[in-house]
Amino acid sequence: MITVFLVDDQALVRGGFRLLIEAEDDLEVVGEAADGQQAVDALSRTPADVVLMDIRMPRMDGVEATRRLTARAQPPKVLILTTFDLDEYVYAGLKAGASGFLLKDARPAELLSAIRNVAAGDAVMAPSATRRLLDHVLPTLPSTAAPTGPDPRLAVLTEREIDVLVEIADGASNTEIGARLYLAEGTVKTHIGRLLAKLVVRDRVGLVLFAYETGLAPRPR
Repeated sequence: MITVFLVDDQALVRGGFRLLIEAEDDLEVVGEAADGQQAVDALSRTPADVVLMDIRMPRMDGVEATRRLTARAQPPKVLILTTFDLDEYVYAGLKAGASGFLLKDARPAELLSAIRNVAAGDAVMAPSATRRLLDHVLPTLPSTAAPTGPDPRLAVLTEREIDVLVEIADGASNTEIGARLYLAEGTVKTHIGRLLAKLVVRDRVGLVLFAYETGLAPRPR
């Protein structure tokens, strides 16, 4: 059973999520909170596998709550809930340790799939959705790429690992990466596992962020 905790300052939103989630045999809502401080306190008493976290809330926002929760010895997985007009908060949330994000207008099936995927340690959203969101976020951020050559953080990667990372940042799925680079899908998964370990990031979202931060992926014009 995957346990889920809901954090949103709108009771109707929490109620809708609860009805949807509890209709599934393998999912259970174990608690709710109306702001980040309530969530941090409640999750000290009632642990959960996955936290659905709103961003803009009174008292403590979702970014700070995410930072505190993911700093714990046994942290829950955090999914950020957002709309495109809050992109800067999403980036901050991912940097704070969130495992990924969902758009608030996501279809029910997408929400349920995302909860299961993140609980299993897999990618939270389709890579194309990650890329679409980052296209909105990154033009507002200062460039961190080395101005006179490749970012030195890329030195730990092999040429093939860099090829795979570029494809991930471009929004390609594992199947698409395999077709483009003439690799078996199992080999693609092996390369992704090595990328995660070498770059010390927890999921595909972290790889995309790294590719943009190092200038490996071109920034949107």
